[in-house]
Amino acid sequence: MSQQITEATLIVQTRAWVEQVVVKYNFCPFAKPEVVHDRIRYQVFSGQDLEPLVAKLEQEYQYLEQNSACATTLLIVPMLESFTEYLAVLQLLEQQLEKAGYEGVFQLASFHPEYVFADAEATDSANYTNRSPYPTFHILREANLSVAIDQNSWVDDIPARNIDFTRRRGEVFWQRLLTEIKGEAGATKN
Repeated sequence: MSQQITEATLIVQTRAWVEQVVVKYNFCPFAKPEVVHDRIRYQVFSGQDLEPLVAKLEQEYQYLEQNSACATTLLIVPMLESFTEYLAVLQLLEQQLEKAGYEGVFQLASFHPEYVFADAEATDSANYTNRSPYPTFHILREANLSVAIDQNSWVDDIPARNIDFTRRRGEVFWQRLLTEIKGEAGATKN
């Protein structure tokens, strides 16, 4: 990152993004109860090397296994500024999840400030469904996903609804919102 940002600021701004984007615009209908009941764990990995990042992720898997009251972890990894590098690391982390025996227990979702879907242009507003203030890996419990899918027949409609919604709002709206979140949250907590 071009400027040093404290771990506290990274967490405050990511939490603001969850509340002011993910929950407010209902990108994930299952996020609001977790926010309301404070069941989201926010962690920062500020290292520069992959091996400690893999170890940190495994620590988070263990933490979630031992703490059922915590629904999920958002691991913020500011060193992964390059989206291409982020995707390569994501692939490695998904392989490590399987090797560590957590396939079917946890799943990784990906968020990045420069997120671009494989079939989209960089300027497509739909990319904002996965754009976050900082590179972030979201550890989801597979059991929670299964329950949500089984109990809600409309789950498959969420991505299309989000894409349509983000496109109607437009790229300028989402850029401004992320910029405001980073500015306001940083200014109020530093």
